[in-house]
Amino acid sequence: MKIGILGAGSWGIGLSVMLNRKGHSVTMWEFSKTDADMLRTKREHSVKLPGIIIPDSVVITNSIAEAVVGSRLVVCVVPAQTMRATIKSAVATVKPDQLSSVNGWVIASKGIECGTLSLMTDVLLQEIPGLPRSKAVVLSGPSHAEEVSRDVPTAVVAASEDNALATLVQNEFATESFRIYTNNDVVGVELAASVKNVIAVAAGICDGLGFGDNTKGAILTRGMVEIARLGKKMGANHLTLYGLAGIGDLITTCMSRHSRNRRIGELIGSGLTLQEALGRMTMVAEGVETTRSVYALAKKHGIEMPITTEVYNTLFDGKSSKAAARDLMTREFKPEHW
Repeated sequence: MKIGILGAGSWGIGLSVMLNRKGHSVTMWEFSKTDADMLRTKREHSVKLPGIIIPDSVVITNSIAEAVVGSRLVVCVVPAQTMRATIKSAVATVKPDQLSSVNGWVIASKGIECGTLSLMTDVLLQEIPGLPRSKAVVLSGPSHAEEVSRDVPTAVVAASEDNALATLVQNEFATESFRIYTNNDVVGVELAASVKNVIAVAAGICDGLGFGDNTKGAILTRGMVEIARLGKKMGANHLTLYGLAGIGDLITTCMSRHSRNRRIGELIGSGLTLQEALGRMTMVAEGVETTRSVYALAKKHGIEMPITTEVYNTLFDGKSSKAAARDLMTREFKPEHW
């Protein structure tokens, strides 16, 4: 099966290696011609995924049409805030009949678009004329590329309103070390995957401030409350939020040394400004811009999300990390509730 991958960051590379091992014909698109040329020559990204060699049989291209045309599945792994531009480019470059011949569009990006507050499946459906929801599937869960590419046992979820498409992805992507469960709660899976990045920034701030395990446990637990509150308001199945795409990914992202979102929070907690912290990052930390979106969604729906609010204040309003932590701890006393 030909599978196109849009995005050649660490997760795109990790998926290309894994799918190649499965025997699929993989074509991976990289936006930057310079980076595409480098990847074709070196067969490795020494910054984003060092030590992982991209097989020669994986086609690396700067032509989005080359990745899409003829692919049965197209995997979208670009940063969330560039998803719309990427899909617009595909629509402008690929003929309508060639777009419609794609059986499924696999969203592997995690985030909520700033401004529109759209989930990635919504962006996809808004930009590809006539695309039915049954052709969209979300692949999400605790799955750092650094580990997946090295065959570390991993379990994720493929969510689609069309069970046949979710099952197709399950069958074609699964390996002995990459287990996939199916789900039909697309909103729940996407929302959990996005909001947990905001909580991971908060967890990183706690690390930067030198706090301990007690603090991290509280952040994860009360962060899960915020995910559940927003999920309920937006129509998610609450059981999804306590599965791999929710609490599973939350634990991994808040605890892992591989987590970009935890890392940028750690840098800010140690005293750096947002711009200084961003300057030290080699890859996109989706939680930064997603914080804007989640904060706006909380306001829109009238939901109390104090951790999200303090992360927003710290990132964008100049509030100190210590002041944010103090204000969280000294809020009005209340019963524990969800």
